[in-house]
Order: sequence, then C-alpha cells, then structure tokens
Amino acid sequence: MICNRCNGSNIKVIESRDVIDDQAIRRRRMCIDCGNRFTTYERIERPQLVIIKRDNSRELFNRQKLESGIYRACEKTSVTSIQIDNLINLIEQELYDSGDSEVSSNTIGEVVMKHLSELNEVAYVRFASVYRRFKDIKSFEKELNYFKNRQSKN
Repeated sequence: MICNRCNGSNIKVIESRDVIDDQAIRRRRMCIDCGNRFTTYERIERPQLVIIKRDNSRELFNRQKLESGIYRACEKTSVTSIQIDNLINLIEQELYDSGDSEVSSNTIGEVVMKHLSELNEVAYVRFASVYRRFKDIKSFEKELNYFKNRQSKN
C-alpha cells in the first residue's frame, strides 16, 4: 500500500470494519511520512463474469457500468446512495450465485428491473425505458400497464 499524496509506503491501519453485508472491509489508513489519511476497501476477488451482449459479443462484467445505469435511473428520486449500493450488491451476488461464468445482458436487465420495481416506481420506469428501448408511446404504455397489474397482484 502506498500513500496517494506522497507515494510513501510507511502506512498504518487506524481502523477496520466490515461493510456492505460483510462483503467488504473498510480500512482507514494513515501515512506515517506525511500524515495523510485515506480509506481503502477490500473485497473478495471472484472469478470473472462474462456478459453476453445483445449482438452476441462478450465483455467482462463491469460493476461501475451497472452502478452508472442504476444511478441514472434513480436520479432525483428518494432512493439513497446506500440503497443503491445495497441493490448493486444484491444484483451482483445474484449473478455470481447463478453459477454461470457467462450471463446475458438481458438476464442482468431483468434482474435489475425486478429489484428496481420493488425499490422505486420512477426508477423502474426510467430504467425500463432505456432497457426495453421503447420506440413509441404504445410500448411505454404497455410496460406501465404490465407494471400496474403486477403491483395490484402483490
């Protein structure tokens, strides 16, 4: 570990604690040389998950890409960043728990939509409009009706 300010390697851990449902460890560190304090996170390294895109191309799973899409869908809603982090962790865990080393982007989209529908209606509709690629108002209304019917059954 090196200091992000002075590049010194004389670092000590001040505090450690589990975060994110025991899926990571947060460590507060301090550089002995310059006194800079910073935070690091340690996560379990899992095997690489390969995403099969709609055009059948493949790319490695990118947590930041998933995070970006969910944050965009949740903009200006009541959803907190903690809820989003928990949602991303839940989705990521579901993908790894499937046991498959390759997952289609459609599967990821459906999992995200399932969890967003439980979290926030507006975020669900925003994500669905991009994911489903609505071409006109009819397809948008169809998705809204599907969502309303699902909500009324619960």
